[in-house]
Amino acid sequence: MHPHGDHPLAGRFNALDPFKILDVVHLPGLTPTGRIIALNSYENRVYQIDAEDAEGRLRSLVGKFYRPGRWSRAALEDEHDFLFDLDEAGVPVALPLFLDDGETTVGELTGEAEGICYALFDKVPGRAPEELTDLELAELGQALGRVHAVGAQHAAPDRPVLSPQTHGWDNLSFLLENDRLPLQARDTYAGIAEALLDRIGPLFEGVPVHRIHGDCHKGNLIRRGGNRRRAGLSHDLVFLDFDDLTIGPAVQDIWLIAPDSDAEGHRQRLLLTDGYRQERDFDPHWLTLVEPLRGLRMMHYATWIARRFDDPTFRRTFDYFGTVRYWQSQAADLREVLARLDREPDDFS
Repeated sequence: MHPHGDHPLAGRFNALDPFKILDVVHLPGLTPTGRIIALNSYENRVYQIDAEDAEGRLRSLVGKFYRPGRWSRAALEDEHDFLFDLDEAGVPVALPLFLDDGETTVGELTGEAEGICYALFDKVPGRAPEELTDLELAELGQALGRVHAVGAQHAAPDRPVLSPQTHGWDNLSFLLENDRLPLQARDTYAGIAEALLDRIGPLFEGVPVHRIHGDCHKGNLIRRGGNRRRAGLSHDLVFLDFDDLTIGPAVQDIWLIAPDSDAEGHRQRLLLTDGYRQERDFDPHWLTLVEPLRGLRMMHYATWIARRFDDPTFRRTFDYFGTVRYWQSQAADLREVLARLDREPDDFS
């Protein structure tokens, strides 16, 4: 990781624009129409690219151009291997396309953008679900059980492990060592972060980890028709964007679907886990990791912005970042996570 955006390809990545992409991307047997639309993404550059096949039929693709220095080519192949494993098991996902040589789904740009990796996917039509019924939550839980059953079958050796060390201590060390915390908030934030990490460390002991989506919130699901019965999902949900594929506990993908910390959030998580058990075991005690994982996500997100803050897009988007008020608010949020941990019930069944 290059913490200050000084990766040798950073300049090329920041300068990437639709015109350059159409000049350098190689579509598999397709001809670009010239229509290209930027899609919302901070970490990577993502575009809809319209193209025609040999018979003149229109095909909309999603091109994902990966930020240099985040994932190695092997790590990107880990993601794509997982997608093909899931598709083979009947889980609806967006598959990467094989490129011109027919041998790989990970391409590399040439010319002015040389060295930047990319992948192409068929665009999945539909909309992200705003709300999920109780039946849909149970069915989605069952689908997640299948995702994780597949995830546990193979390794992803070039992907990180989600743990208090990687998402907590390592992030805190980065913030402190690189002076990303303002002096007025440094001790407060560091103190509550250390207290939280000391508290949650033992809770992860003995919990199994395997390949998971890693960022499985409702924005990374899409509802579409025409795919019924493929995974038994009557609501036609497709899993998208495995860019954050990690090795982690099953409950990470559960709580992000139902993140609320109140009684309703807990009820929805129980519905998800009831469905999950139709495919594989889920120990109710794993739900004690919901608040620890919430705290780790807060720390990881704040540090993610800090690592990217030299990127002009991040400076424009997160102009409030780095202020004393921002870090005081982050400390207060972590303190509330710690307080909820102390109030949690012992029985999660």
